[in-house]
Amino acid sequence: MSGTPSNRPVRRRTFVLGTAAAAGSAALAGPLAQTASAAAFGYSDDGTNYVVDTGASLVFKVNKSNGDLTSLVYKGTEYQGYGGMNSHVESGLGASTVSIRQSGTTILISVTHGTLRHYYAARSGENNIYLWTNRADTSVASSRYIVRVKKGLFLNDEPDSYTYTNSTIEASDVFAKSDGQTRSKHYSKLRVMDYNYIGWSANGVGLWIVRSNHEKAAGGPFYRSLLRHQSADGGGLYEILHYAQNQTENERFGLQGPYVIAFTDGGAPSSSLFPGTLTTSWADSLGIAGYVGAGGRGRVAGVGITGRNTAHPYTVGLANSAAQYWGSTRSSDGYFSIPGVLPGTYTLTVFKSELAVYTTSVTVTAGGTTTLNSIAIPSTNDPSNAGTIWRINDWTGTPAGFKNADLMTYAHPSDVRAAAWTGNVVIGSGSETSAFPCYLWKDVNSGLLVYFKLTAAQAAAAHTLRIGVTTAYANGRPQVTVNSWASPIPSPPTQPSTRSLTNGSYRGNNHTFTYNVPASAWLTDTGQYNVLKIDVVSGSGAAGYLSAGTSIDAIDLLA
Repeated sequence: MSGTPSNRPVRRRTFVLGTAAAAGSAALAGPLAQTASAAAFGYSDDGTNYVVDTGASLVFKVNKSNGDLTSLVYKGTEYQGYGGMNSHVESGLGASTVSIRQSGTTILISVTHGTLRHYYAARSGENNIYLWTNRADTSVASSRYIVRVKKGLFLNDEPDSYTYTNSTIEASDVFAKSDGQTRSKHYSKLRVMDYNYIGWSANGVGLWIVRSNHEKAAGGPFYRSLLRHQSADGGGLYEILHYAQNQTENERFGLQGPYVIAFTDGGAPSSSLFPGTLTTSWADSLGIAGYVGAGGRGRVAGVGITGRNTAHPYTVGLANSAAQYWGSTRSSDGYFSIPGVLPGTYTLTVFKSELAVYTTSVTVTAGGTTTLNSIAIPSTNDPSNAGTIWRINDWTGTPAGFKNADLMTYAHPSDVRAAAWTGNVVIGSGSETSAFPCYLWKDVNSGLLVYFKLTAAQAAAAHTLRIGVTTAYANGRPQVTVNSWASPIPSPPTQPSTRSLTNGSYRGNNHTFTYNVPASAWLTDTGQYNVLKIDVVSGSGAAGYLSAGTSIDAIDLLA
């Protein structure tokens, strides 16, 4: 892009994410909200679009030939559109069959494009649009729904923003500002489980997408993807239906939704719209393809989990080829409850932070609750329980705690705010974890050194060295040298093939590399430091931060 912004932005309040605690001030955005103008609820046909008046403060239009959302007028102001583009599934479906009907206080617009079905629903007196998308197979491209918002209305300078004055530093979607900070639509900071809604607030208006429960998405509770973007020419809010970037699972098919476009008076959307809270019994009889109401779903509950490390949060996930769900455990005893689950048999996984430490199988039936007795995590399932000579960081399935780890969820590694990616580590210094970089690349900081001493008894025996990783790019993996002994080059584990370390995500497939270091490798002088050298090896990748690399979880030397 080139040029300069046409509107100088005023100072505005910006919201990125929200939870139920922040939503109390926006009750009028909820499903039960009514206004004095509800009598205007209804729809018309202007020849090109179906025009829906919600009877509140929102009037929207849907194109009759392709299903695009062509207008979003809230309190008399048009919010839809930038660059001549509409809001729609993917980049627009093209020729489609579009129909509309009213059922009492609900208006439903149905869009059919090949095997794909998409729906917009309006409820009398609400400033919300409810959306569902049913992708049956790969014959129709569908990875997102994007709400395109006019320029100047919510302009901001968040990590997921960029402006015309930025320079491109990677692909066509990562930018550097003149002050050295980086921006990209990929830099959301958030895992799926961390947010209920995404959007902006300015001048007494809030525009949000409240996400669906993502049961037909992929990647699990810790998955990260683009959520919004903002620039001088306008902004975009996304509901990701399937995002292939750094993806760890196969695509799921079927109905996703509802997700909600919600307008407010500037506050957060009502918590009654949030996934896990929203009830849609009013949609049970609308004939939405693939729709399963509350009565056709079940629940999984666990009375508790023992063997936890209470210093870390625990999450329980359910997954099979058709659906995924998750829920947080209670910190006091590990109790959990996951409602709204489609019938079927699922793999249940208990995660310590993001590290899988227990799995089992559960079967869910419609209208029933599958109750599990207390789950006992075997001590050997958590690598943190192993006896060590030394350890750098705890095993959590994340690089949290390492140098630059937090920054890398919303910035490029070249960002001016990043500490130096080089620098060696001394065991016993007290700064082992904070001094160790969260990522290692073949071209950037391969060959990092770790210094440590051993007692005579320790040096007389062979030991196992472990390096845990959370993802890798271009098959980057660690080969180690201890003093003069070199390990074999390990085989690369299965990891996503797309960018990860440079677009805000360390989430891949957790893997532990083990190296059996013989006693002959150690120095016999206990006053000297042994030197562990960690190199990143791979024959693929590009250069610099796109060279082969990997994200580190923990490193330890077993006793």
